[in-house]
Amino acid sequence: MPAPDERRIRIGIDTGGTFTDVVAFDEDSGEVVTTKTPSTPSNPADGFMAGIDKVLGLLGLPAGNGEAITAVSHGTTVATNQLLEGKVDRLGFITTEGYESMLEIARQSVPDGYGNSYFWVKPSRIVPRDLVRGVGGRLDFTGAEVRPFDEESARAAARWFRAQGITTLGVCFLHSYANPEHEERMRSVLAEEHPDAVVSLSSQVLREYREYERAMTTLVDAAVKPRLSAYVTNITSRLNEYAGERTVPFYVMKSNGGVLSADEVVHQPITTVLSGPAAGALGAALIAQVAGFDKVLTSDGGGTSTDVSVVIDGEPTLTTEGSVGAFPSKIPMIDVVTVGAGGGSIAWLSPEGTLKVGPHSAGADPGPLCYGKGGTDVTITDAHVFLGRIPPHLLGGEIPLDVEAARAGIETLADKLGMTPEACAAGVLEISAWNQANALRQVTVKRGLDVRDFTLTTFGGSGSLLLCRLVDVLGLRAVLVPPNPGNVSAFGLLTVDVKNDYVRTHVTLAEALDAGVVTAIYDELTAQATEALTTEGFADEQHQFVRTADLRYFGQAFEVRVPVPEGPVDADVLDAVAGRFHAEHRALYGYDFATDHSQQVEWVNLRVSGIGPIQRPEIRRRERGAETGVVPTGHRRVCFDPAVGYVNTPVLWRDDLAPGTEISGPAIIEEFGSTVPLHPGFAARIDDFGNIIVTRSQA
Repeated sequence: MPAPDERRIRIGIDTGGTFTDVVAFDEDSGEVVTTKTPSTPSNPADGFMAGIDKVLGLLGLPAGNGEAITAVSHGTTVATNQLLEGKVDRLGFITTEGYESMLEIARQSVPDGYGNSYFWVKPSRIVPRDLVRGVGGRLDFTGAEVRPFDEESARAAARWFRAQGITTLGVCFLHSYANPEHEERMRSVLAEEHPDAVVSLSSQVLREYREYERAMTTLVDAAVKPRLSAYVTNITSRLNEYAGERTVPFYVMKSNGGVLSADEVVHQPITTVLSGPAAGALGAALIAQVAGFDKVLTSDGGGTSTDVSVVIDGEPTLTTEGSVGAFPSKIPMIDVVTVGAGGGSIAWLSPEGTLKVGPHSAGADPGPLCYGKGGTDVTITDAHVFLGRIPPHLLGGEIPLDVEAARAGIETLADKLGMTPEACAAGVLEISAWNQANALRQVTVKRGLDVRDFTLTTFGGSGSLLLCRLVDVLGLRAVLVPPNPGNVSAFGLLTVDVKNDYVRTHVTLAEALDAGVVTAIYDELTAQATEALTTEGFADEQHQFVRTADLRYFGQAFEVRVPVPEGPVDADVLDAVAGRFHAEHRALYGYDFATDHSQQVEWVNLRVSGIGPIQRPEIRRRERGAETGVVPTGHRRVCFDPAVGYVNTPVLWRDDLAPGTEISGPAIIEEFGSTVPLHPGFAARIDDFGNIIVTRSQA
């Protein structure tokens, strides 16, 4: 075996609410090793380093020796959790004089479920009105100066925030997407008058029109910047120390499906708000594509939530209309819908006495009742272990579970509901299954997609536990469960390229569009992307660029993104892009105006993504053994249907199942980090890549 300093190991590590998932890839041999370790919410860096030490040990490397590490890619929920929990410290907002109420006015739309907005109570703004200051000066939509920048009022605002002790500021001036000059002058004033301030400029965070969304995105960026910067800096220091005081390339997953170096991500913290879910969607997309599935739904079930997304032809769908908690964000992100249906989601009774599940979670500490850490609430994991659907331990026996504690909690809850404990536990899981099903419908039906045309890919520690019910509820064709499903997000981190997005608003009717102006904007955006990729260490010949544009029909308030081909932009290219827009509009909304020349096409935003490719692990075919029989490792009493009760069910160890193996339910398939309960009436087969393919049995 090569010495530690001769091996080249790349690591993907995804920190979740309950467990930290780790995948190591030997760049020379192609060997892939996976493991898990408990997360450490009080200091996530502790769990991060423990996971690295553990996975290197599995590769036969000495403890505490990180010399073999060539790079680490990380998916983090630091920014996500801060926003979901509403832990936003005092922020200040500086905007154009006369527009200080921008955040209060916001948009006229109200959340779904409040058709009559009389019943909707507007939530608190991210920055209260008394912490907003206006600064004189005005640009028009072309970027031309209407009124000069008022340096005196700018200095007054900076001094006021300094006197108030507010050190985190967001700056958003009207039309700064067209000309950043006034915002940059404001930053210079702040550097002189309030040098301790952490500042985010809208012209750097999101150079796109619509002032409210741009302001909110900028303020969210400012809000998460201090905490994320401290977190990334801490890990970088500990990682370099672990690797023998050398600098280890450290990348952080972005919401857009790319990664960015830690040095750069501290300047773009908002790009990480869906870091973990994005990695899982990409990993599942690659696995499903290799297995031959082109239309896939992904479902990532963790300890606190389940994240679902759509993948078509190996590419997850992107959106710029996302949000995290109560905060809208216009940055490009993989379109992920999150529902509070994880293993730690709590079962509770409403004031009316009905059973509810989630979104509140017991988390990792104290966790479910069966963790034996002082938890007091019944969770989804407690229902599974009570019904026998998961073993009385986690991680192959590393974490024992207290089945009796789960039983006592469920019996108490069942008494309050006047039903049997088995019916109560099954009811908890049924509600959770419908919560997940509704999220899957949301990401398909809203795009005019039929959920029945898709194969579901389930992963995460709890993602596969309810797959049989999801098949019945949604009418799915099949479900794919990858090998090591609990580590798919960490695996996804090893498949991700470096990626940066750049945007420029250019609102112009198609008939008035100047191909030369479009070319100049794309060239400028491409130059920015080139500079960033060069900074990341990619040679010129490795640079890849993807051009897109946001188009709409004149008068619409929403856009459709379409690709723009490579090469010179001329009238033929512009016509081709418009034609693609008509087709995409019809696919999304069921109609288009391609033949109605009275309906004009309008260009809104021009976009360039700069991509630096990395070496991906190869998903290898597995040899088919001579024996494809099923030999249980034991049996366990499992309840699949409360009306039937407990049935003696074979328990299979997944590593023993060779490609070609076929299994009929009922059965329980276990592995190190996950379990697949195969209900009566379902069948499973192992494909050539080791995936479990679950379908309804043929009648």
